[in-house]
Amino acid sequence: MMCDMTRSRSQAPYSGWITFLAHLFFVLAAWSVFIKYVFPIAFALFTDEAWTTHIFWDLWPIAHVWLGWALLIQPWYTRWLAVSMSVVEIVIILTLFTIFLAEPDWTIWRTNWFVNKVFVLSAFTLILATVVVKPELFRTRSS
Repeated sequence: MMCDMTRSRSQAPYSGWITFLAHLFFVLAAWSVFIKYVFPIAFALFTDEAWTTHIFWDLWPIAHVWLGWALLIQPWYTRWLAVSMSVVEIVIILTLFTIFLAEPDWTIWRTNWFVNKVFVLSAFTLILATVVVKPELFRTRSS
């Protein structure tokens, strides 16, 4: 018999706030893909540069979609995923901000990167605050 790793929406604790956060991460992932890949590739192609010239490579948009999905579906590891992904992202972003702000480079590419990271930092701060204030909204192995 296969282990059921998800619970239906009717079994998960319903929260409009969790639904909002999940959709925030879907929008954030789409926006990140546009800012990090679509816009830089289009710009490079129009200016006859190599298409990879202005791309800041990473796979965080995939992780953001995973977290959004987990918030909606509530597999048993949702709280663990929310906390660990939030802590890792917050530490990485604050470290990158410290390095960047020591010698800022306000080109359009770095400004796009910075604005994107401000929104990502805000979203993960909201997730972490929600885990602390309302942990019952996140399913765990025992729930």
